[in-house]
Formats: sequence, C-alpha cells, structure tokens
Amino acid sequence: MEFVIIFAIAIFIIIYRSNKSGNSFYDYSKQQMGSIYQKYAPYSFQTISAKIKELKQEYTIKDYAVQVVLFGGVAGGLAYLYFYNIIVVIIYAAAAISFIPYLAYLRSKRIYSEYIFEQIQVYTTNVIMEFNTTQSFVKSLEGVRDSGILEDPVLSDVKTMIDMSYTNGTIDESIEFFNSKYPYYMVKNMHQLFLQITKEGAKDSGEALENMSMDIDALVEGVYRDQMDRKQFHTKFITFGLALFLLVLAMQILLGNDNYLALLDLWYVHIVLHAIILINAYFLFTGEKYYNENVGVE
Repeated sequence: MEFVIIFAIAIFIIIYRSNKSGNSFYDYSKQQMGSIYQKYAPYSFQTISAKIKELKQEYTIKDYAVQVVLFGGVAGGLAYLYFYNIIVVIIYAAAAISFIPYLAYLRSKRIYSEYIFEQIQVYTTNVIMEFNTTQSFVKSLEGVRDSGILEDPVLSDVKTMIDMSYTNGTIDESIEFFNSKYPYYMVKNMHQLFLQITKEGAKDSGEALENMSMDIDALVEGVYRDQMDRKQFHTKFITFGLALFLLVLAMQILLGNDNYLALLDLWYVHIVLHAIILINAYFLFTGEKYYNENVGVE
C-alpha cells in the first residue's frame, strides 16, 4: 500500500514539474492524455468514438461514476466475503474498476456494429429498388447517394464506389472495395447478382432482384431476432456468473464462520480462493466480450 502511495506522489511530481503552460494540474493532465490518445489510439476506435457521440450513446460522467461505484462495490464486497482483508478488498476493487474503460469500448463497438448493419440494410434494399427503375448499377448508387437516407461512413464509401466505377469503366473494383469494407453476406450476394446481370446482359432481372430482396428481409429478421436473444441471454448470464461468486457463502454456512476463518490461515487456501475468483471473473469477461462482438455479421 505504501508503494502505491509513493508511486502516485512520484507521478504527480513528474507531471507537475513538466507543466510549463501555467494551466492547472487537472487541465494539463487532461491535455497530455488527449495528446497521447491522438498519437497512439487506433483510427478505428476514433471513428467509433466519434459516431457514438453523434448518436448520443456515449457514457456520461454520471454513468462512469455509477459504474465505478457498482464495480468497485461488488468486487470489494465479494473480496471481503472471501478473505476478510481490507488490502485484498482494495486490490480487487481497483482491478474491477480498471476494466470499465475496456467494457465501455466493447459496448461502443456493439452499438457501432448495429448502426453499420442498419445502414447496410438500407443500402442493399434501396439499391435494388433503384435498379428496378434505372437498370444501371452506378445510376442506382447515385440515386441512393442523393436520396439522403445514408449516413457516413457508408455514404462516403458509396461515393467512392461511384468515382471508382467512372474512373475504371467497370463496377468490379468498386464492388470489391465495398465488399472488403463490409463483408456481410447480403452485400456480397447482392453485388454478385449485379455483376451477373451487368456482364451477362440479362434483360429480365425483376424476379431475381425480388428474390434477393426477400432473402435480405429474411436475413435481417434473423439478425434482429438473434440480437434480442443475445440480450435475454446476457441478463441470465450475468446473473448466473455473479451467483457463482456467492458459492463461497454457502461454504461458509456449511463450515461455520469460525472454521472458515481458521482455514484462511492456510496459504494454499488463499491460492484456491484467488483461483476461484479469477476463473469466475474470466468466465464473466469472456461472456461479456462475446455479447458485444460479431453483432450483425450474419
């Protein structure tokens, strides 16, 4: 504990001595963290963060404060229930709180993935509708571009497809570009159909496009159903995962509190208890990661 305090004081002194701007310690620290983020954060994360703010889905300071209290309180309470040791309580509470930013990032990825999937649904459906009128893939893209129904980043990529098609004189490269950025089955299947229509010169494509539109509707319905099932599973999973931590309470009831405290004097009991906590925590973490990833890729 003394080492942690000394380390924190040392960090404070280093930051304070390097502050030549005249700003407060808080403002200077915030500025430095922002500079580090801009330099090292991956572009994809910056894009996701900007879109989450635009969608007004980002966590507020109040949300983070609630999570800090919740994560720290639950982790600290469970650690005390296992070890009856304040130092261990502080360590586990701090460890749980340290995962909050990463969990927030996973949540942002899920929301962003759901948003992109909705945009792709709009793109595929409307390109098919436009093609029924224009009988030209590029003209269909232009119609969707000008309709105002798409938003960035999909809108910018559609504009890039149009430019590539006119520059190259074919739609092959533009389709390959879009497929690589959005590897959804509905996108690849629809583009493959348009390639066949364009290259084979099919005169009556109405039935094929209608079948493709029905396939897309069925696929979208399946994805949304999967999302609802995931949410229900997520609630049950978290409840079950937290219940696993409370098995030690049942053990204390069976052994008696005095006998349990006597067991804590044995070093290998501590190892077993730490292992139980870490395994259960890993179980919860992997479940949370699964819930927030691969959304809408079907």
